[in-house]
Amino acid sequence: MTARLQARNLSCERDGRMLFRDLDLAIGPGELVRIEGPNGSGKTTLLKILSGQLGDYEGDLYWGDAPLSRVREAFLSNLVYLGHATGIKTALTALENLAWYQALAGETGSEAARLAALREVGLAGFEDLPVAQLSAGQQRRVALARLELTPRPLWVLDEPFTAIDKAGVMALEQRLHDHVARGGSVLLTTHHDLSAQGTLRCIRLGGGGEYVPH
Repeated sequence: MTARLQARNLSCERDGRMLFRDLDLAIGPGELVRIEGPNGSGKTTLLKILSGQLGDYEGDLYWGDAPLSRVREAFLSNLVYLGHATGIKTALTALENLAWYQALAGETGSEAARLAALREVGLAGFEDLPVAQLSAGQQRRVALARLELTPRPLWVLDEPFTAIDKAGVMALEQRLHDHVARGGSVLLTTHHDLSAQGTLRCIRLGGGGEYVPH
């Protein structure tokens, strides 16, 4: 099955207001797609729909050539979703959080791999501190370590650059481009101006959901 996510004629209404209507979208290997639009235009809602978290919409979702509802398990096994909130447990250490993530995903993993993932995001020396003692940017890096730890082709990321410093922003942007260059796919929202390195497309919400070239 080709690792390609498609939405056809996707529409979503919230509180009597149409967020987007008849939206067609496809993202496959080697592509980076950015969702743009003003606050309240439905960017986070769209990401949650496309990652299988929300079912309140009209239209069809496909993974490869199969309806997503029929291949949900295969789809989820190819997906890493990081929301706007970090989704970490502050009472646990950074290392324990990654072990918890892996357990939720049914993965055993290894402590060596978790340590390597934390080093990659600049958290060497902070592995055993309770996350509550880390800065907001460091907490974001704990969540981003999942990208290093879990080799899955489709990344759906909601504002992944939030709270991280300039060096972290540069490193993460390069990580996204490297993932795409290796045949992965990235779908994200961000206020950060991504470079046009590689394949980058934009979808603007709040104006009909049309494709807008970067």
